[in-house]
Amino acid sequence: MTGRIVVVGDTLLDRDVEGVVNRLCPDSPVPVLDENNSVDRPGGAGLAALFAVGRGYEVALVTALADDEGGARLSHLLTAAGVQVYGLPLPGATPEKIRLRTRGRVLLRHDRGGPAGPPGEPSEAVFDLLAGAAGILVSDYGRGVARLPALRTALAGTAAPIVWDPHPRGPAAVPGVRLATPNEVEARELAGVATGGSRLVGAARSAQTLRQRWRVGAVVVTMGGEGALLCHAGSTPLVVPPPTCADGDTCGAGDRFAAAATVALADGALVSEAVQQAVTEASGYVANGGVAGAVPAAPARGATARTGAGPASGGPGAAPGAPRPTTAPTPAPTAGPTPVPTAGLTAGPTPGRPAPDGPVPAAPGGGAGAVGRTGAVGRNRPGAAQQLDTVPITAVDWSDRIGPRAAGEVVARVRAAGGTVVATGGCFDLLHAGHVATLEAARQLGDCLVVCVNSDDSVAGLKGPDRPLVRHADRARLLAALGCVDAVVVFDESTPHAALAWLRPDIWVKGGDYGTGADGPDLPEAEIMHRWGGHTVVVPYLDGRSTTEMIAAARAGSRPVGRTR
Repeated sequence: MTGRIVVVGDTLLDRDVEGVVNRLCPDSPVPVLDENNSVDRPGGAGLAALFAVGRGYEVALVTALADDEGGARLSHLLTAAGVQVYGLPLPGATPEKIRLRTRGRVLLRHDRGGPAGPPGEPSEAVFDLLAGAAGILVSDYGRGVARLPALRTALAGTAAPIVWDPHPRGPAAVPGVRLATPNEVEARELAGVATGGSRLVGAARSAQTLRQRWRVGAVVVTMGGEGALLCHAGSTPLVVPPPTCADGDTCGAGDRFAAAATVALADGALVSEAVQQAVTEASGYVANGGVAGAVPAAPARGATARTGAGPASGGPGAAPGAPRPTTAPTPAPTAGPTPVPTAGLTAGPTPGRPAPDGPVPAAPGGGAGAVGRTGAVGRNRPGAAQQLDTVPITAVDWSDRIGPRAAGEVVARVRAAGGTVVATGGCFDLLHAGHVATLEAARQLGDCLVVCVNSDDSVAGLKGPDRPLVRHADRARLLAALGCVDAVVVFDESTPHAALAWLRPDIWVKGGDYGTGADGPDLPEAEIMHRWGGHTVVVPYLDGRSTTEMIAAARAGSRPVGRTR
């Protein structure tokens, strides 16, 4: 690999003081930390640079360093880790963040170093470095490096892919950046989007606002344990769920995400591929204990660990695959207009949406205390449930999870609790791991998942007379058996539009390849979803899993699709 990964931004000195708390202070009601040891690490842009080391590229860091003991300490730690440091003069003291920790938890953070002073100008060597970079990460911590006019001009003129990790106190990204990576709070603040409502909708609005305002190629909003949401120029965002759900130390996870995305883009990955790789790495980073497990620590200046006393055990890092923490449901969009006229749609009320003439009785078995199979409880919504007399959906079974009545009751319960209804659809002929990955990702986006399945006649019209291989009654039964599916309905039309007009979900999810074009996909369902304020999103395909390929492999007697060597 040629070129370097260049990280530009503000570096801080991070110190973790680990100890044990066994008592309260006698003169004030605060815990007393008996220190066992303390360690120093580079923070901010310095930490991002460390995460890029060992990935096949030389790594250089352009940052401001003070002429004091802290600045010398940072320079030593970075150089020892293999980072080439291009220092800019920094007036004042080195910024430090000191965390007092016990049992893997932070008790208190103490910041020192004072307000940021204006850093000095970069040298010609820095400009040459940027011009020849394979990939550039701007790690802005709001202390002035990203504001330097000469640096911004050089960044705007480089051909290398740039990832911009912004800060609310920092400047806008330079035009032409390949990917901006704010977290959820930063994105809302930078975009001026009000809090409240659906997290997913707020993240999408923030990302699109920033993408247009900054004139960047794409914006990805990181959402902690919910993964990330990527917006290109198209109207349909890509939602990338984490492969594992872990409760652990998230300090540095954003830096890990940005560094991973930068390296992936330098390797030639599409933006969507880079985001998926970054989500995987950031999730694994948290699951494995965060910065303590990822970056070798150096004892703090003058620190000596006590004999026989190491860091307290019992940290919160959860094993991969730990269940997602239960959260209160996010409010659903306000009920849309009167039912959408759709060809072949039988007139009648829609589940979980108020009828035009006012409230209607609750659905059988419904109530505010149940949401699908989650058991979550939210605010009541008057007139949320509907009578289900006739619907434009094939009645396969009247079990508790299959058929229009089951779907209507689940939707009504979620609406009554103020939750978010998610729907997805497809043929699901020969159910495979790719289908399951899409369904699991969709279920994470709301409080229930309704799956719309093409009937046998519909599949034959779309795929040909030799399909489906599995009848729709059996396909529905298989889907209903999955823990991530709350209800299944079967439709006869070639598209799910009539089913969507009846269900009126808040979010419609499709699995797809987001990276085939620069603008991303515009799903045909997006237009009808917009009529009642719903949203469409894409989740990534699981590579190497395809019903068509499975059928071809079976007929040819070749290796099974997705089988590892």
